[in-house]
Amino acid sequence: MGMAMRTLLLAAVMAAAFALQPPLAAADFSGAPTQQAAPAIAAAQVIAFSKKVERELAARGARVAIVARAGRPASEMPPGMRYTHAGFAVYSEILTADGRRVAGYAMYNDYQSDDEPDTSSLVQDYPVDFYAAVKKLEAGLIIPSPELQRRLLELIDTPAYRSLHERPYSAIANPYTLGKQNCTEFVLDVVQAAIYRTSDIRVLKAHTRAYFAAQPVLVGPFKLVLGSLFSREISLSDQPQMPPVTATFETIARYLQQYDQGSVVFEVLPD
Repeated sequence: MGMAMRTLLLAAVMAAAFALQPPLAAADFSGAPTQQAAPAIAAAQVIAFSKKVERELAARGARVAIVARAGRPASEMPPGMRYTHAGFAVYSEILTADGRRVAGYAMYNDYQSDDEPDTSSLVQDYPVDFYAAVKKLEAGLIIPSPELQRRLLELIDTPAYRSLHERPYSAIANPYTLGKQNCTEFVLDVVQAAIYRTSDIRVLKAHTRAYFAAQPVLVGPFKLVLGSLFSREISLSDQPQMPPVTATFETIARYLQQYDQGSVVFEVLPD
């Protein structure tokens, strides 16, 4: 069989398989769904729920917390993964549209780009924005120990914080390697920088490999390969072995409960 015929046959086989088993989408994992996703829940419900999350954080005296949302139904998530996006909530003085200054929480996120889904950017918004595109109103929250909160406050929104961001994005970015990043890996890198008091990413990755247990992405290898071929937001370039691994809200919660004495993990559901 000639090269041209083999190429056509391979293309036909891949096309048939692709039709039967579509590639992965970014929100299948712990990446950040795009900011412009169509709202799935009434605005009034989102506002009420966002305020409830803020009240729960304030009642516990949280100055900094890690907050997660569910961008997809649990039935569509791989095993071991419930939340699709996480960012930092920072207690702040907020300037309202009518010029008033009020106390509340500002969100610091690594969001996947709408127009370039294999890239991301750092964005500061608010809880109502954070929950505007969810499929289900539920929040996962981690309140670090007071000492780690203090260190995070010193770091967030500084040049060192911004230097930890990698623009190349993969929904299943490997937290042990460089080259790709998703929202949860960025959160983990910032937490590590606060713990170890350095923004040297190679030092931080060495500590992550030594102490952090990543989540295996338990999806069939054929589907993963198809996803990496046909979807710009899925990449295996930073995954040296199978199954691939990624950071999730759940793995970060377990890590801090093990190594950050005094950290608290809980969930918030609608009234």
